[in-house]
Amino acid sequence: MTHPAANPATEPPVLTVRAVLFDMDGTLVDSTAIVEQVWLEFAERYGLDYNEILRTSHGVQAGDTIRRYAPAGADLEALTAELGDMERTRTEGVIALPGAEALLAGLPDEAIALVTSADRILAEVRMKAAGLTMPSTTVTAESVTRGKPHPEGYLKAAALLGAEPADVVVFEDAPAGIAAARAAGMKTVIVGAAGGELEEGMWRIPDYSAVTVTAVKDDDGGHLLTLTL
Repeated sequence: MTHPAANPATEPPVLTVRAVLFDMDGTLVDSTAIVEQVWLEFAERYGLDYNEILRTSHGVQAGDTIRRYAPAGADLEALTAELGDMERTRTEGVIALPGAEALLAGLPDEAIALVTSADRILAEVRMKAAGLTMPSTTVTAESVTRGKPHPEGYLKAAALLGAEPADVVVFEDAPAGIAAARAAGMKTVIVGAAGGELEEGMWRIPDYSAVTVTAVKDDDGGHLLTLTL
């Protein structure tokens, strides 16, 4: 069922939460050109279906995609490291999504986290290239044993921030990440056109241009965050 918030005729949705979690690629940072370039080179090297790889790799840890598609006998660890190096050294065209910088600046650092399938080094490279400040709390590829679509990363981030899943909103763009956020029991805002139909507890925005936030410190030292989408 499509949530009423998806109807442009309604008032902008207002979400009240205690923590905000962000995916990175495609959500805060547009790194599409580099991601596609790296996977194209991988596909061409092994004669693989490039479009199929792109369809399933977005939001998923690179190592998981390589294990899924690399031919038998390939050195998966070396291949993962090679592709990781390619991604870390290519930053041309990496930009922040509209409004992302202002939204991050308007949120208390102790109430936000980055939850990404990228490793820590790549996350720092891309956030810096996009002109965005890394939140103090980050859950990267090496921080979890099970990547998206498993909810481990989002649940771990909420715990680090001291927030219950029901009091958290996740900003995501990829099907794997959306599935992870939903499995974690968190409100989910989809950034962009992906993700299929909206359900209860889900909203969609094109970018952050129209998003506003008010943060109020409560009696227990945490924050009550009101986001208008």
